[in-house]
Amino acid sequence: MAGAGADASAEREVLVWWARTGDARPALLGLLDAVERARHEATVRPADKARFLVGCALSRVALGGLLGVPPADVPLRRVCPRCGGPHGKVGLTMPERSPYADVDFSVTHSGEVVGVAVCRGAAVGLDVEDDGIDLDVDAAARTALGEGERRALYARPPAARRAAFLRTWTRKEAVLKALGAGLRVPLRELELSAPDAAPAVLGWPGRLGRPPEASLTDLTVAGTHTAAVAVLAGGGVRVAVQEDPVL
Repeated sequence: MAGAGADASAEREVLVWWARTGDARPALLGLLDAVERARHEATVRPADKARFLVGCALSRVALGGLLGVPPADVPLRRVCPRCGGPHGKVGLTMPERSPYADVDFSVTHSGEVVGVAVCRGAAVGLDVEDDGIDLDVDAAARTALGEGERRALYARPPAARRAAFLRTWTRKEAVLKALGAGLRVPLRELELSAPDAAPAVLGWPGRLGRPPEASLTDLTVAGTHTAAVAVLAGGGVRVAVQEDPVL
């Protein structure tokens, strides 16, 4: 991975790991900190419990390998931007002078799939959606797509609209995750290229002021999940999916 001093226009590498809720097992609890274990214990639904456990463990194993520390020692912190409670977007808390102070990561899950993306020198967002999710495409399009995006969607045959919508949705969610959970931006105000075109941001919401550069990459997980990764940087992105299981 390129370090903090790399040229801002250079290609950046994003490492992506995928796991499944079936990877959840009691031994992974030993990787979590006290706050994470308490949240895991308080989670009621078994599926949600498994997703949270696998997401925490996968993040810690991936980041621990990069930082050269045991997964349980990775300094993660959650702070809600509204109430200050320990349930906000998870972040890595490294000293300012650390060579890893520029590391960003993003966690996502849908159905049985859990993913983590890690990038140095730029903010990263990862999103995944189960292709089999119960979805009202027409209702979702009214909420998430701008006028031009809806025209592009309905220019497709009805049978192709679901996959096209999920492709656009994951791209948008990846961009918004890279921007930060505390930023509330209506999905319709973020205009993207057509689903069958190279992924790109065509129009940013006016409230962002000077919009950042963004690089997007489409992904597919096991032929059953649509995914996308976004990096807030120019110069292109190289996505390396880690094939070896880590949990």
